[in-house]
Amino acid sequence: MDFIGKAGVLGLAIGFIMGTTIGKVVSALVADIIMPITGAFRPNGDWQKAVFIIPIGNGMSFGIGDFVSVVVDFVIIAFVIFIIAKFGRKAGLK
Repeated sequence: MDFIGKAGVLGLAIGFIMGTTIGKVVSALVADIIMPITGAFRPNGDWQKAVFIIPIGNGMSFGIGDFVSVVVDFVIIAFVIFIIAKFGRKAGLK
């Protein structure tokens, strides 16, 4: 118990669990609410399935839409975690 109190292992475990859960919530927010709005600006609608094809040999296809979707998801999650950490520091949490 002394080790847990000094090292903050319990706080670390709680933070890890909350971070994982917040990541899932933000991923759902991005996938279900934000990405469909951006899909309205693409003629086919679902821009996450956009593919860039290079006609060399049998053709190489790159999932550009999926990659951009993952990058946008990461940026939004990083921003939300930054805001949470900023408010946590203001509240006096370390």
